Amino acid sequence: MVDRPPNSRPLKVWLVQQGVWAMSLESMPLASGYLKATASQDERIAAQMDIQIHNFDGGGTLFGMANQLFTDGAPDVMAFSVLGWNYQEFAALAETFKQINPDGWAIFGGNHVSQQATRVFGAHPYVDVVVNGEGEFVFRDLLRARLDEVSPRSLHDVEGISFVDESGQVVTTKDRPRIENLDEIASPFLTGAIPLTDKDGEFPYDVALMETNRGCPYKCSFCYWGGAVGQRVRAFSRERLREEIELFAKHKVHTLVLCDANFGMMPIDLEFVEDVIAMKEKYGYPKTIETSWAKNKSAVFYKIVKLMKEAGLHSSFTLALQSLDDNTLDLMSRRNMKVNDWESLAEWLGKEGLDCYAELIWGAPGETIETFMKGYDRLAAHVSRVAVYPMLILPNTTYHTDRDRFGLVTVRGNTDDFEYLLSHDTMSTRDNRYMHRFIFVSRLVAENPVFRNIWHPLRTLAGITQSQLIRSLMDWFENDTHPGVEPFRNGMINSFTDSDVLAPVLTRIYGNDEAKDMLRRWWNESVMPLVPKDLRSLLDSVFEYDLLTLPAYTLPGNDPSVRYANEELPQVEIDGDKYHVWRDVWKGYDVPALTLALRREEPYEHLLTETVSSIYYKVGADRFLPSTNHEEIIYYMGRLERQLVRS
Repeated sequence: MVDRPPNSRPLKVWLVQQGVWAMSLESMPLASGYLKATASQDERIAAQMDIQIHNFDGGGTLFGMANQLFTDGAPDVMAFSVLGWNYQEFAALAETFKQINPDGWAIFGGNHVSQQATRVFGAHPYVDVVVNGEGEFVFRDLLRARLDEVSPRSLHDVEGISFVDESGQVVTTKDRPRIENLDEIASPFLTGAIPLTDKDGEFPYDVALMETNRGCPYKCSFCYWGGAVGQRVRAFSRERLREEIELFAKHKVHTLVLCDANFGMMPIDLEFVEDVIAMKEKYGYPKTIETSWAKNKSAVFYKIVKLMKEAGLHSSFTLALQSLDDNTLDLMSRRNMKVNDWESLAEWLGKEGLDCYAELIWGAPGETIETFMKGYDRLAAHVSRVAVYPMLILPNTTYHTDRDRFGLVTVRGNTDDFEYLLSHDTMSTRDNRYMHRFIFVSRLVAENPVFRNIWHPLRTLAGITQSQLIRSLMDWFENDTHPGVEPFRNGMINSFTDSDVLAPVLTRIYGNDEAKDMLRRWWNESVMPLVPKDLRSLLDSVFEYDLLTLPAYTLPGNDPSVRYANEELPQVEIDGDKYHVWRDVWKGYDVPALTLALRREEPYEHLLTETVSSIYYKVGADRFLPSTNHEEIIYYMGRLERQLVRS
């Protein structure tokens, strides 16, 4: 052990994290917070090191981040939380760091680089260490080694890392055992490692991120989950989680997002929800839990859902199906999951009036356009908010390590380090290009969602499936010559080569009258001729209600709308939340009640009476709309006053 002189300056340690989206609020730096909190529990590190978190959003440029970081020099240790979207940026920042401080340590950790040392060091020789697996105690040990003045070429005694030794060989040390008692990891919230207020005393993050457990019992071919696939699930203690929930409640945090693989399958998950509800009753917050819900829905899940509904605690309940084709599921190693029970669950959630969305992946080996569309419409008959994502090939997954078996042809992204699929044995490049256009339009109007109520009446009353409607809009974007359609056509066409084209056109629909009028022209020209005349008035009413209840938002540079919701509407406060209210604006049917009656197969004729209603829009939509974060956007849709009860 090397003791530093008592009057020497503390060594500077920087933890660098970057979110995926450009947002007005910060994305909570949870990974960096765990590292800082746990390392700071070591008395020697706390006394001799100054650990700082530098948190950037997805809109940060390399030049801007470098200027912000290095204006006054560089630290002694710079550790990066690396994911596919920031790999290239962080590699460039590590290179700049080593120019300023050649003796500094550049450490990479995170899913995207774990077990990928040969590739990382080969492409980026200025990276000194790659952390493999859980990083909290590995990072602490690395900081201890730095204090002991160990060379970054001689880290043989530190478990769970890879480095390059003096001879230029990549050395990977023994794996560090997984952390059995998660409470040994210091809480970044209870220790203050992550500040929970900004300079104005406000909670600075879009949502509060938490982990209640780690591990996943499944081994899906496309997923790595930090190396914890096929692992026993380990949980934080109820006492610790309750303290964290209460701290967030005191800070009036609206939404908890749980970074768990399968929340809702264990009794401890029910206990967590009970504690959240207790804090909501005491402080008024939190009001929403978002998470990756368990793939197999057990009796525990149903108890949780009923309890949340009774308490007015919201969530978007997820059906993470990925594919409904048996052959594709076999190749995914997902046939052992009881996801085939999803239809009864989706029907139950729909009849309960609870928000639900589903996830599908396009491009999995074994899938074709025909099998995908068949599964999509089968799913959309129960859950209209279907999130479709293109298959990405991630490091350490079965698809990555066994790519020849599936005939995968991939290319790396322009601004990220994901591998994008061009083709494989059951998917041609032409088919893939077409489906990327379908994904673009389905994400635009179904996932985010521009349309919410129209899907079920169209299908049950007019026989028009969700994929038919989406394909109709695809054709219209491609062929209509009006200048207002051009941004949508270009976005759709470019979606195959640019994954960032959705947000600009989505915000255009939300915040621009011309874009809403464009949708109305498509509806009248392409959809209404397919609808029996006696249904047109009813379906028109539902369509207009969907447009009217889009969030209160004005696209920057546009004049506030006089026809659609905008930020100049007067505000009221209900149950602790602020809403814009548009008085007596809706003159039509009670559309939510109508669509719920149709879903329950109940009589609805008595609901076909026009009423005058006010619409309430939650304040703050501008913080989320550019992110395309549909789990949060859904809470900013306009609602009738009766829908605000216990919200």
